[in-house]
Amino acid sequence: MPRFAANLSMMFTELPFLERFDAAAKAGFEAVEYLFPYDYPAKLLADKLRENGLQQVLFNTPPGDAAAGEWGLCALPGREVDARRDIDLALEYALALKCPSVHIMAGNVPTGGDKRLYQQTFINNLRYASERFAPHNIKILIEALNSTLKPNYLFSSQYQTLEIVKEINRDNVFTQFDFYHAQLMDGNLSYLIRHYAGCYAHIQIASVPDRHEPDEGELNYPYLFELLDSVGYHGWIGCEYNPRGDTLAGLGWFDAYKK
Repeated sequence: MPRFAANLSMMFTELPFLERFDAAAKAGFEAVEYLFPYDYPAKLLADKLRENGLQQVLFNTPPGDAAAGEWGLCALPGREVDARRDIDLALEYALALKCPSVHIMAGNVPTGGDKRLYQQTFINNLRYASERFAPHNIKILIEALNSTLKPNYLFSSQYQTLEIVKEINRDNVFTQFDFYHAQLMDGNLSYLIRHYAGCYAHIQIASVPDRHEPDEGELNYPYLFELLDSVGYHGWIGCEYNPRGDTLAGLGWFDAYKK
């Protein structure tokens, strides 16, 4: 039986951010994820989780200067001090929020940049993150982003991130398997689910191609959820989609999975 987490960066945006915790709990979610916690004190977020009986299951390391085109620092040569500062900050929040997984954002490779150098920088920082998070039994994740959304991001394919996980060979490093990005770039999700079971530790969903509720588009989500059950996936599934309209009005698909 799949377990779903509401993504509060994209869902319930009819409300101010801090009010979305209550809305998610009332809608039947037992867990939440979102992009970044850093605009709020960790204690305030922990209180919101506790008050609403919610578990925090994922957030990202800081993006850097997103307005200047950055989307993560951990792959950027020469920015190692900043990247490791961000990793340490993410660990502080993960401990305060009792969050079992953190996505380590790689970053963008500029046109003409040496991608091998960026990848090696990312591997070095990822090993640092692995060592920092491992004593606390926290998983670190890497994610491929589709090249239309993020054309210069270090990874666009699941197979690229899977190779990095294999190369790093650390017990707490996994891929973050976003079905929306993977369908756009790789396809054949049933093969990825079956063949790489155990390599991914968090899943995210949205319709393809429009990134709305998982009840439209080209993916058969009930089939994919059953397939995840069959391979023994017990992690969370983050609902990282843009509602077509009002969030609650679009949650009919979720009724069958509520406890």
